[in-house]
This record gives sequence, C-alpha cells and structure tokens, in this order.
Amino acid sequence: MSKIKKLAGETILYGLGSMVPRMLNFLLLPLHTKSVFSPEEYGVITYLFAYVGFLNVVYMFGMETTFFRFASKPGANQKTIFNQAQTIVLLISTLLTGLFIVCAKPIASSLEIPNHPQFITWLALVMLIDAAVAIPFAQLRLNQKPLIFSLGKIINVVILLGLNYYFLIYNKDNYDPSIGVGYVFLANLIANSFYILFLIKPLITWRPAFNMTMLRPMLLYAFPIMLTGVAGMTNELFSRITLQWWLPKNFYPGQSDDYALGIFGACYKYAMLMSLAVQAFRFAAEPFFFSNAADKKSPELFAKVNHYFIIVCCLLLLGVAINMDILKHITDEKYWEGLNVVPILLLAYLFLGVYYNLCVWFKLTDQTYYGTIISVGGAVITILGNYLLIPVAGYFGSSVATLVCYFLMMAACYAIGQKFYPIPYNVTKGLSYIIATMGIVYLVNSISIENQLIAFGFHTAIILLYMASAFFIEKDELKRALSPPAPKSPDSNK
Repeated sequence: MSKIKKLAGETILYGLGSMVPRMLNFLLLPLHTKSVFSPEEYGVITYLFAYVGFLNVVYMFGMETTFFRFASKPGANQKTIFNQAQTIVLLISTLLTGLFIVCAKPIASSLEIPNHPQFITWLALVMLIDAAVAIPFAQLRLNQKPLIFSLGKIINVVILLGLNYYFLIYNKDNYDPSIGVGYVFLANLIANSFYILFLIKPLITWRPAFNMTMLRPMLLYAFPIMLTGVAGMTNELFSRITLQWWLPKNFYPGQSDDYALGIFGACYKYAMLMSLAVQAFRFAAEPFFFSNAADKKSPELFAKVNHYFIIVCCLLLLGVAINMDILKHITDEKYWEGLNVVPILLLAYLFLGVYYNLCVWFKLTDQTYYGTIISVGGAVITILGNYLLIPVAGYFGSSVATLVCYFLMMAACYAIGQKFYPIPYNVTKGLSYIIATMGIVYLVNSISIENQLIAFGFHTAIILLYMASAFFIEKDELKRALSPPAPKSPDSNK
C-alpha cells in the first residue's frame, strides 16, 4: 500500500505538470470560442493541431519509453543512454523540420491555407522544440523529480496563456486579421522556446552519441512503440481530420464543414479533463511499473493500482458529466449543440487509461510489437467507425467510434496479456463501477432543474453519495492494505 500511496503522490505532482497547465490552457477555450474566433476559424486551429499530434509521435520515435526501459536496466549508464536517445530524437526532428520549412508553401496549399505557409514553419519549429526537450523531461521523471518537471510545464503554459491574451485582446490595435488564428501558433512557438532556457543544463551537457552496439537494440525497441504511437494518434485525432472528408454536405443545415469541426473540437476539450488525469497518471505510472517489475508481488500491486485508478476516473467522469449545465458556459452558446458527445468521450478516455495500465505486460516482457498490433487494430476500427458513422451521425458518430475503439483495445490487451503476464485484475468489480457511473450520469442528466443553484447542490450531493458508497465498498480492502503486518512469532524462525 505504501507503494500505491507513493504512486498516488507522484501522480498528483505530475498532475501539477500536466493537468494544471492544461487547465490553464483550458482558459483559452472561452477566449478562442467566445471572444475571438468563429466556429469556422476554431475548426482551422483544431485541424492543424490534429496533424501536429500525429507528427509529434514520429518526431519522438518512441524514445521516451525506450529511454526508461534501457536506463532502468541493472548496471545501465543513464548518461550514455540519455546521449544516445537525445541524438536519435534530434537527428529525426531536425531533418523533418527542415523538410517542412522547405516545403511550407505546397503543404499549406494542400491543407487549404495557401496564403499562410508561415503557419507550417511555426508549427514545424514548435514540434522541433517539443522533441528536443522530451528526453530531458523524461530524465526528470526517471529520476523522480516531479516538482521540477511540473514547474517547467506550468511556467510554459502561463507564458502561452499570457501571449494568447496579449496577441488577441490587449494588443488589438496591432492585430492583423490576415494572421488571425496564426497568433495561436505563434504564441505556442514563443512559449515553447522557454523550455530551452529551463532545461539548458541537460541540453548543453548532451553529447552526440552513435554507439552502434546500443543504437540497434534501442531502435528495434522504439520502432514498434513509434508505430503504436502513430496508431494511437489515429485513434485520438483521426476524427478531427476526416470529419471534413466524410461529413455529407448540409448535414448540419446552413453550416460548413469547418463550423462542424469547430463545434466538435470545442466540445472535445471537455473530454480532455479525463485525458489529463490519464496523462498525469501515466507520467507517474510508467517509471513506477518498471521500477517494481522485479518484485514478486508486482502482479497484485499492478491489479490494485488499476482498480483504484478506475474508481478515481469514474468519480471524475461523474463530476464532469453531470455538471455540464455549468461547464458549458465556458464556451459560446453556438457550441452547446455538441455537448451530447462529452459523456461518451469521457468514458472513451477512461477505457484508454485502463488500457495504459494493462499494457504494462508487453513493455515488461519486451514484446512491444503486441502494442503495435493492438493499436493498429484500434486504428482500423477508428477509420472504419468514422467512415461508417460520420455520414449518418456526424461528430456524434465519430465519438461513438472512439468509444468502441478504446474499449476493444482495452479488452484485447487484457485477453492477450493474461496469457503472457497474468495479473489478477478484478474485472467484474471494475466494470460494475463503470456501468453504474454511466447509469447515474444519464439518470441525473434526465432530471431537469431550472434553478442553477439547486441543480448544483443536487449534483454535489450525488457526487458525495457516490464517494461515500465507493468508500463503503472498498473499506475492508483499504483496512487490510493499511494495517501493519502482523509481528512474527518467536517460533516462526525455527
């Protein structure tokens, strides 16, 4: 239990570095959707950042997880592994950024922004900086320095937030409409440049390394992870690219494809609250799983971690989904028509978080190609689901495709993992929590309460009742886990 408490503490600290910055970034949603950009313009932002998400995975080439794996091996020289991983990342990212800058004009034309090739250049530089600092940030995680990690992430987003408000609100006299949404990309570039100063020490101590004995196994380990990441980004972002491809004309009467994408992109932000919790946990859990892999009781430990993870995520799902009557005011009224996708996407990200827990088996057994197979299968489901459902249900169909994809990935990972690395997960209890939570969400949301204050009180009471019920169900297990071990009898050593 002490290990779980430590993991929970580190998850909170990493949450400062992932959830707090994203929550601050969440403050950009009302700025972008209520004060400055139309749904059509917000659709352009959503569209371009979807491509950035895909490319970031290629830029990193799976080196974060590879760095963890190789630096955690007994007798490993962390500095040598760091130099090798950083060399690979910088080589790939520099070549790709140079290519995008040289080809900025034709790329901009293909993305239907022919008058803005500078957007491509700015975003290529953003991705280069992201890649350059990823391994130094991973080193902070490996060395269990979550406070420093979090400080860097928080300062970056504070700068990003300030720059957005400066460019779009305070400096309106110099606002150039021809740049428009480009100010968002420019703000990201300037804010990301701060990372170079923050991580200057590990960056300047890095030395290029081309140790062929080490390079080959690292690349072989990383390549399936990179493919897995690309497939994962397909599951994450494919809908925001293909909504414009497969949405029938006039599906949303009188509105353009960019308008629909803007609505979907804004409503997707609410589901990011679950994604942030999953990401914070993942930052803490990945080194945790590797460091505890040699423990004989690690399967039981991993099962408990997953169980408590499900309970916390169910509580978050409930809290967000039944309070959308308040949270919806973050965006302009024209975006509210898409809020019915939020509970579905929250549940989808919960399943994704469970999948991240379950996939520990193929990382610890060095069978990362299974992760690739599962993720590619998920990508196929995502593509097929969007192809079939977008024409008949628009972005709601796309949300359902995401839910189905993550559920099937989770189920496949569990089924295969139990054959190679059995872990005693309590599947029945976990699914019971999830089903009960979704039932409560739709039941509560079916009750219409006009008075906002009464509605908030009612929703708060539901959440507190849920927490009390979960504690009552889990109290015996918690007592056993928290109770000190029984002292050995004098005869026990005979």
